[in-house]
Amino acid sequence: MSDAPLMLGVSGLRGIVGQSLTPEIAWRYGMAIGQTLQQWGEAGNILIGRDSRPSGPELAAALAAGLAETGTTAIDMGICSTPAVGYAARQRRHAAIVLTASHNPTPWNGVKIIRAQGTAPTAADAQSVIDHFHALADRKPAADPAAYQIKPAGFDAAQEHAHAVAQLVDQQAIRDANLKVVVDSVCGAGGAEARTLLDQLNVSLVHLHSPPTGDFPHEPEPTEQNLTELAAAVTQHQADAGMAQDPDADRLALVDNSGRYIGEECTLALAVQHLLKPGQSAVANLSTSRMIDDLAQPINATIFRSPVGEANVAEIMRQENAALGGEGNGGVIDPRLSYVRDSLLSIALTLDLIAATGKTLAQLRDELPAYTMQKEKVPRPEGSFGQIADRLAQLFPDARIDRQDGIRFDFDNRWLHVRPSNTEPILRFIAEAPTEQHAAELTRKARSILNV
Repeated sequence: MSDAPLMLGVSGLRGIVGQSLTPEIAWRYGMAIGQTLQQWGEAGNILIGRDSRPSGPELAAALAAGLAETGTTAIDMGICSTPAVGYAARQRRHAAIVLTASHNPTPWNGVKIIRAQGTAPTAADAQSVIDHFHALADRKPAADPAAYQIKPAGFDAAQEHAHAVAQLVDQQAIRDANLKVVVDSVCGAGGAEARTLLDQLNVSLVHLHSPPTGDFPHEPEPTEQNLTELAAAVTQHQADAGMAQDPDADRLALVDNSGRYIGEECTLALAVQHLLKPGQSAVANLSTSRMIDDLAQPINATIFRSPVGEANVAEIMRQENAALGGEGNGGVIDPRLSYVRDSLLSIALTLDLIAATGKTLAQLRDELPAYTMQKEKVPRPEGSFGQIADRLAQLFPDARIDRQDGIRFDFDNRWLHVRPSNTEPILRFIAEAPTEQHAAELTRKARSILNV
């Protein structure tokens, strides 16, 4: 048996292809999904989409073979973004599967489930799949599951999604603005959809790494150090913005018209600034910047916080009938499309905001509330996290405390979130304040009392 990790959790399954993730594992996981769909009353047909990793086709076939064992028919949508799969699931009221390992390198792949409502499963729903998977540990396929023939879809999910996104913005205003953007699609699933969207909006496109080969030209997570080429291209082409997708195109990082990386936290903040109306609500996780709180307060809008994870954001969005949601990793969720993070939506909303205001992206960024965020991780100290949280609570007696996911301390213009990792024996510290010094001081105090 391989020592490579096979990760099972609320986000689905993820492993290293050929080691911890094989066609036989995918077959078993397909069976587990099929059995769970029967419990949910969503059996029958299930949609499958995938990012551009070379391992996608054989793993999709193996999943479909496992699903067939439970009487569920898989429908192959080919390469398309995760939000395109979410949109197709909701439109057709079918559950769906996305084969992707998000920002992990090419040797990895994974399986994400989307329910027929267009939302990721809750933690309890995901646990049901995991329980079925473990119960099938002794099952073996009678034939090579990677050779299974999947039924092709009779529709283009990627094109449908791009056209649906375009309907949410002022297309004529964007066309009239004569905008130019540079998009880095990292040879992932989002390139064709981005091109379709921008063509429809008459936006001039300089496209970096658009072919969906799965051969990522740089580390695929859209962080500043990985996007120096994009920043240089924005300056070279005198573009209005640079936009970086991750491999499954559910996240978007932004570079402004000066070539400055303005990050992923600003993606959601700009969307909140543009879309949120007086009296409405939005949802973000506990580790997301308080820029959105500052933007919501003057218009009497409400920001709800959730535990970290797209499924948790989506669950509270549905409970509160929120107009918008997302996470600080560049993921924006609009329930008019689905409850899945969507880079195409973020592209469209950013262009719509530029066109509506007549301001540059640099100006829009500089008008956002000014905060500095600092992130650290340390080995987890001994004792339960409850004990750790209680010690921290004694340190900050005047703070507003949220214990949904780890523990978060809120002050008037700064906050600290401390949470245990779900996959490693570490603690994560996320602090935000008006200055780097103040953010660092919050983390220093917390680490000091824990002796880490």
